[in-house]
Amino acid sequence: MEWLSDNLWLAWMALALIFVAVEAATVDFVFVMLAGGALAAAAAAAAGAGVIVQVIVAVVVSVLLIGVVRPLAKRRFMAGQGADTIGRAGLEGRTARVLETVTETDGRVKLAGEVWSARVPDGEAPCEPGAEVQVTRLDGATAIVVARPEH
Repeated sequence: MEWLSDNLWLAWMALALIFVAVEAATVDFVFVMLAGGALAAAAAAAAGAGVIVQVIVAVVVSVLLIGVVRPLAKRRFMAGQGADTIGRAGLEGRTARVLETVTETDGRVKLAGEVWSARVPDGEAPCEPGAEVQVTRLDGATAIVVARPEH
């Protein structure tokens, strides 16, 4: 027990590693902030501070990190991951390349790196292979596309 009291900084380091491991599983930027508090407490312990001071340092640094750094980190790492940028909604409005002539009943396009069945809306002219088209909507597993105007 005497060894632990003489090397309490190692216990704080171990706690920081545990927090980092939990953060790797949750990816919510909370446990990594707690790990920062534990590292600050380890530094305080290595500098010779008492246990009460170490705990206060850990709590204060953790609260500051959670309150200030976590929102910034979440904003930075979660940018562009809104609900409208993934899945079906993320494909609408994108450009695709025609692989097989697209008519009102059938056709194939390459959309987001995958081959999709496609068709043009009723009354639209067919789109020939190699042309770029724009996805207006998805109907099940079929992309409804229109020809892109030439620039």
